[in-house]
Formats: sequence, C-alpha cells, structure tokens
Amino acid sequence: MTTTSFQTARPVPLHRSPHARPATVSAVFRAAARLIVANGHHQGDYCPDPFDRRTKTPHSTRPLSIVAALRCVASPHGDNPHRETPLSELAVKVLAGRLEVDGEPAWNDEPYYLEMHVAAWGDVEGRTTESAVAVLEAAADAAEVSA
Repeated sequence: MTTTSFQTARPVPLHRSPHARPATVSAVFRAAARLIVANGHHQGDYCPDPFDRRTKTPHSTRPLSIVAALRCVASPHGDNPHRETPLSELAVKVLAGRLEVDGEPAWNDEPYYLEMHVAAWGDVEGRTTESAVAVLEAAADAAEVSA
C-alpha cells in the first residue's frame, strides 16, 4: 500500500493581503473590520485568553475587541493585539475621536485613555459584531475623504 503526501498551503487570514500590511489608517480600519467579521467581536480584554494561559491558537483566529483587531492588522505578523505600532495607535486615536461613550467624547488625548475610550465603546452591553464593523467601515470612509 502506498501513501501519497500532500503539501497544503497555509490559508491566508481574511484580514491579510498576501503581499502587504495596511499602510493607511483607512486600510487598517477596513482590515480590522474584515477580521472582526471573520472572528467576531469580543467584549473585554483584547480577546479570549489574551495572554495564552489556556489557548495557543493565534490571536487573529479568536474573537477580538476593536483595539485588538486594529493592532493585529497593523502588527508586522498580523497576530499581536498587544503590540502598538504608530499606525495602530493613530487608528485608535482617529476612532476614539469619532466615538461617544455614555454621550461623552474622548476626553484625554493620551494613548492609554484613547484606547480605553474605544474599548469602553466596544464593551457597551449589547454591542454587536455588526455595530463594531459598521463603525470601522464608517471611520474608513471618513478617513479616505479627509485624506
């Protein structure tokens, strides 16, 4: 009996172009939206088991918060919700400026507070994947118009 070995290519995640990372804020918003569509929106700390204590699957295959999705798509390998890059932090800043939480705009321009503002918006009870994707798509459209 003979067996045939097949070499399978690793599938490219939906949020990734096979050639390049997003290079603009608008492209980061669109890639993050695709990633959340594929995996779902996570309320809470970045993603389920964010520090890999129980799970070893790549972060980019888990449901993600908006901040985590922005960071994943802007990180060099597309799988690190903890890695801040200038582009991901600019995307967080731009998005924070568009969101209100409990009727309040972002009140502090420091990166930590901007991240917390976006996270608080995403953590509102009843926030859905569809609403997270819609806000990212609207932000991408607005960023393209202002560019």
